[in-house]
Amino acid sequence: MENQTHLLTWMTFFPLIGMAVILITPGRAKNFIKQLALVSTLPPLLLGIQMLRTYDPSGGLQFIERVSWIESFNIFYYVGADGLSVPMLFLTVLLCPICILASWGINDRAKGYFALFLLLETGMLGVFSSLDFFLFYVFWEIMLLPMYFLIGVWGGPRREYAAIKFFLYTLLGSVFLFLAMIVIYIYTGGSFDLVQLREQIAASELGNLAGVQWWLFLGMYVAFAIKIPAFPFHTWLPDAHVEAPTAISVILAGILLKMGIYGILRIAYPLFPEMAGQFALFIAIIALINIVYGALCAMAQTDLKKLVAYSSISHMGYVMLGMAAMTPEGMNGAVLQMFNHGTITAMLFLLVGVVYDRAHHRDIDGFGGLAQTMPVFSGITCLAFFASLGLPGLSGFISEALVFMGAFPVFTWITILALSGIVITAAYVLWTYQRVFLGPLNEKYADMRDCTLREQVMLYPLAFIVILLGVFPHLILQFFQPTVAQLLEILP
Repeated sequence: MENQTHLLTWMTFFPLIGMAVILITPGRAKNFIKQLALVSTLPPLLLGIQMLRTYDPSGGLQFIERVSWIESFNIFYYVGADGLSVPMLFLTVLLCPICILASWGINDRAKGYFALFLLLETGMLGVFSSLDFFLFYVFWEIMLLPMYFLIGVWGGPRREYAAIKFFLYTLLGSVFLFLAMIVIYIYTGGSFDLVQLREQIAASELGNLAGVQWWLFLGMYVAFAIKIPAFPFHTWLPDAHVEAPTAISVILAGILLKMGIYGILRIAYPLFPEMAGQFALFIAIIALINIVYGALCAMAQTDLKKLVAYSSISHMGYVMLGMAAMTPEGMNGAVLQMFNHGTITAMLFLLVGVVYDRAHHRDIDGFGGLAQTMPVFSGITCLAFFASLGLPGLSGFISEALVFMGAFPVFTWITILALSGIVITAAYVLWTYQRVFLGPLNEKYADMRDCTLREQVMLYPLAFIVILLGVFPHLILQFFQPTVAQLLEILP
């Protein structure tokens, strides 16, 4: 369906207008720059709401725009949205203004920080809306640069190490993705059209070269697995999370990790469905390692932020397990978990940021009895923790349940072993909550302030979504299901 309102284009590029204005604004006008950055993220949010309102879940790709960009190489500015991308686009435009509010305390080189953040938003939205492989790759790379500087300049004491590690890992993945893209382009006679590529590959010589397809799938898997991050490519994540400012941790966990799964579902699976079947067991085993190893590492942490980072690695394992199963329940659970993990983990990182702003440390054993002085903070943390461990009635439960329901008939023993991740998660979540919020009050924090109005404005929308989707999951599943069903038709 052609859309003459250019909704996706406006949504993607509007933050760049704010970025341009910020760049010509004197750096001393810090408050104006922050307000400008916040205002620049609101039109994409309104367009995201409009997109949710008008998208027809049964209608396939919508809001399509296709314009020749580099004609001699058959490259198009080709964007559109289907049931897989619409919820992720909405999640991105929802989290960005929240992250701007979470960054309100940034005063050091604020001009650069907020300008880079808006560039990052454009990159993320571009990835989720691109239907041209080359355009997808351009937006994929655009994200790398601002993220590197946002961690490396505004991060913690080991920010340079974390930023370089993040950059090198992601760059390695980009090289694999670029090579795969070029090989496909050559074999198909010069096409980057993600909508048509599967048919073009089948009709070309590449369609009969199973060995080449195997290597191409492996290359794309490595590229996207680094972003997930899947074992053994996960080591960049805890360092990046610990050193990054709060808002950037939220973006990392809420959006960037999902791009790995999104890339596999958008590109690798549709282009090489037979290879998806061949790699399914391998991906399921990696998913199991992510779930159990990530949860055990989380349990061993004393740093609150590092605990949440490892829990993200564990929870992304659930997504991979559902994706590997390739059943309707597993696949719907996987994509639902992508969205739910984005909101739940965003809450957790925001909450860690709140307590760090006051105590200037994240040592779990350094707190105690905070529920007595911070009732609002304690209540929202309790909600986020229970959503993370999958309590029925909250959004994390239904997505994890669907994943296990879908994976059990296909990978029975792997699923049984993966269930131990739920137990370990419950153990470290409850143990952490007990040490930080219950028991005798640490007198050092007897006067600690509860959540401010700004902090509550950041947290309440996410808390509302977590409860709403826990009770009415079909509100978001209705977007995923038809697209997932179409994908499953071509998978073995």
